[in-house]
Amino acid sequence: MFDLWLFAYLALGLLTGLLAGLFGIGGGAVMVPVLTVMFGAQGFAPDYVVHLALGTSMATIIPTSLSSLNAHHKHGAVLWSAVRGLAPGILLGTFSATFLAAMLSPRPLAIFFCIFMSYVATQMILNREPSPSRQLPGAIGLASVGAGIGGISALVAIGGGTMTVPFLTWCNVRLQTAIGTSAAVGLPIALAGATGYLINGWSTPDLPANTLGFVYWPAVLAMAAASLFSAPMGAKLAHKLPVATLKKMFAALIIVLALQMLRTVIA
Repeated sequence: MFDLWLFAYLALGLLTGLLAGLFGIGGGAVMVPVLTVMFGAQGFAPDYVVHLALGTSMATIIPTSLSSLNAHHKHGAVLWSAVRGLAPGILLGTFSATFLAAMLSPRPLAIFFCIFMSYVATQMILNREPSPSRQLPGAIGLASVGAGIGGISALVAIGGGTMTVPFLTWCNVRLQTAIGTSAAVGLPIALAGATGYLINGWSTPDLPANTLGFVYWPAVLAMAAASLFSAPMGAKLAHKLPVATLKKMFAALIIVLALQMLRTVIA
């Protein structure tokens, strides 16, 4: 049975990596709802399936963020001054939000995830982008924005791209640079989020074997390895497939998965 679940984690990693490369969105949008359902099916403690899904997704994002950051840096597409300004707030906001998540029951976490991802999916369907209308704020402003991005990212286990890219383009940062900078920002989000979920779940009873805190390592290792393999494939396909149409289909998939996650938790 363990081998069957390991195969399922590998398949999920391949899918999330492919989608991340194809659409440029973090794998948490798919990983969290699917892992919630999978953990529930495996008989994990119902009170912690969402927390485990969030923590496991955050840990899985770390290696993919490193790979993405390195690729964008080689192309000179990372605005490091913005990364340095956002990072302190991101680290604080992400880490702090994991403590809030640990205090919440699965239901409000699932409801928040469902609402936020439905909003993201709607934006993808409508293809709305903010008009560039201002410059990057100062150190305090960037840190404050970073705290907000980090806090929300920790509660939905995403790399922050759905918020970082629109913010940077609104501040007249070139889209390619905004995407590269968002990839760099995703690393501190993943590190702070995974660390926070690990600490907050450390002494929690009734967690499955091979778990540290709210991080289930068999899933992390399998999904990370598979996603590192499939993400470059998705990036190549982005230049060959009708991404605009597929993006709308992906947005619909996000909503369906989020609703299924909500159903699993509430049932």
